[in-house]
Formats: sequence, structure tokens, C-alpha cells
Amino acid sequence: MAYLLMFVTLLHLITLAMLFIATMEKSWWVWDGMENSDLWYNCRFDNDTGTWLCASSKETEWLQAVQVLMVLSVVFSSVSFLVFLGQLFTMSKGGLFYFTGLCQAFAGLTAFGASLIYTLHNKEILQDSRELTAGHFGYCFILAWVCVPLLLCSGVMYIHLRKKE
Repeated sequence: MAYLLMFVTLLHLITLAMLFIATMEKSWWVWDGMENSDLWYNCRFDNDTGTWLCASSKETEWLQAVQVLMVLSVVFSSVSFLVFLGQLFTMSKGGLFYFTGLCQAFAGLTAFGASLIYTLHNKEILQDSRELTAGHFGYCFILAWVCVPLLLCSGVMYIHLRKKE
């Protein structure tokens, strides 16, 4: 039981870190490594100065939906971890971690919604950017998709996990 508890806690921390990176980093869409776009900024690498020049992304309804869902996913996962720690020390023997599991499952569903919207509507989200055929999805987009099954699985594990002395 102790190994399962450590595994679930480690999985939760890993997925929380991955969600945070996917939400905040600059690589949801990449053009030839010199220009990229994320949920907040469009950035271009300046060879003369060796720095990234970033401008705010144009706000579209689809982009705002992805932003909100990714932030909600991070919030749900964070709340889930804090509630889990609280339940771990205050819950009576034999109790189930239902609320923690539901928060984690909601985090997975919101990350799924955000990733799906970005997949299906990237043309509308990146409408003022360069030609989309010259670019590809970046690692933050892939991290968001990887988080979805991990969050859902950890949510199911929390729901089935019982507290033992």
C-alpha cells in the first residue's frame, strides 16, 4: 500500500509539473525553430541580438477557451494535491479519496478539452501568423496531450485508493 501511495503521489506531482510547463512555455506551434506560438505570445528569434522577441497573441474566442481550460486544469490538479495531503493526515481509516479523484479527473477533462480545441481550431487561433503548413505542433502541445491519460488514470486510482493505518 505504501508503494501505491508513493506512486500515486509521484504521478500527481509529475503531471502537475507537466501541466504547468505546457501552460506557461512557448511552444504550442513551431515554425522552423526560429518562430513559435504559445497560449500567450507569438515569439520570433532575432539572430542579430540572439534574443527572442515576443508579442501578445491575438485574442480569439478559441484561444481564450484553450487558455481558460489549461489554467483550470492546473488549478484542479493543484487543489486535488492539496486536498489529498489534507485527507491523508485527517481522514479516518478506510476512507476513500473521492474528492481528490474527482478533482484530478476534472483536471484531465479540462486538459483534454483544451488540447482538442487547439487541435481542431489551430487555424483560427493562429490566423494572423505565418503559413501553418510550414509549422508543426510543439512540445507543450504534446505535453498537454500526454497529461490527459495520466490525469485520468491518477483520478481513477485516487477514487479506488483507501486509507490504511
